Amino acid sequence: MCCKSVYFVAKVIDLSLLVNCKVMFNKNFLSLILIAAGVFFFRFYNQANENSLKLTQKPSIVKQKNISEENILDRNRPEKVVKQSLVNCVGKDRNFSIEFFKTNNLGEKSDKGINHVIIFNPKSEELDFKVNVGLTHKIYAKNESGKLRKEYAPKLFGEIISDDNALLNGKKPIAAINADYIDTEDKPQGLNISRGVEYSGDFKNKRSSFGISGGKSSQRQATIGKGRRNRDILNYNIVGGNGRFYRNGKFIDICNALGEFACKRAINRSMAAITNKGYVILLVNDNRANSNIETTEVNRELLPDMFDDVLEGIAQNNCLGKVQEGILFDGGESPGLFYDNKTYVENFGAIGSVFLIYKK
Repeated sequence: MCCKSVYFVAKVIDLSLLVNCKVMFNKNFLSLILIAAGVFFFRFYNQANENSLKLTQKPSIVKQKNISEENILDRNRPEKVVKQSLVNCVGKDRNFSIEFFKTNNLGEKSDKGINHVIIFNPKSEELDFKVNVGLTHKIYAKNESGKLRKEYAPKLFGEIISDDNALLNGKKPIAAINADYIDTEDKPQGLNISRGVEYSGDFKNKRSSFGISGGKSSQRQATIGKGRRNRDILNYNIVGGNGRFYRNGKFIDICNALGEFACKRAINRSMAAITNKGYVILLVNDNRANSNIETTEVNRELLPDMFDDVLEGIAQNNCLGKVQEGILFDGGESPGLFYDNKTYVENFGAIGSVFLIYKK
């Protein structure tokens, strides 16, 4: 009876033990029952732990699924990177003020690019602007009769951006680009206005010009147009140019208007463009620049029919909007570009005016 009971208990609890009936018969039957109950409890406890462990492992299965989904996203990494780069575009940054970089002729950033580019936000509180011209005296000075003095002198780009007249509130400019032509008497030919004071030439109403309005920074506007603007506040800082190749968002190949020399022989360029979001692109293309340039099919001096490729590429790649207006400045021996204490482009021709940018 005892042995049969022990075998029954052992079978129920799945013990792989050999039970010696003779020995067990001589033991206290109560002790046997207690031992069997303890073994049964131990087995039950282990089973409960295993079930509990399975439950706690379920989150790890979900986690593994998430990892698998992330791996799927990793296989689509290029799309993810593109979206991230668009988020970081300067045109999407409300606090963006100014940046310098180089590009090829598709508007793609390149350390060996031939295009030296400055983009800026005219509405930035960090920036201010001024125009300088070649003068023999202090800018804005008047004679004894109270008339504005306009005694001009031929000055190179490096001279006109570094003389005392280039200072604004005692500060030197952070950026500069050459602008207007000079006539035989060293006088600027187009419309040039510095902080509301005009230094213009005979073609001020015939040629287009580039300008930044006055007033509060949040209300500033960049404009390109012919002659004085219809609102006084727009006629604050303006530099003359020649050759308007964007009008109201439409690109125009102005090669025929420029003539053979300016179109196909003197093909180093300086220019300004404005986008529909109000950003400004300043660009100088010159293989004589003071920087490392690698000439390729898409990285060389620009002909007029290529202006839109580089400008639209720059605008798109930096989220600046679409190019609306564009104008050429003096070319040939005049182009110059300066940024953050370095002159990237400078030639040996005297210029009529420069557009200067300052950090407050």
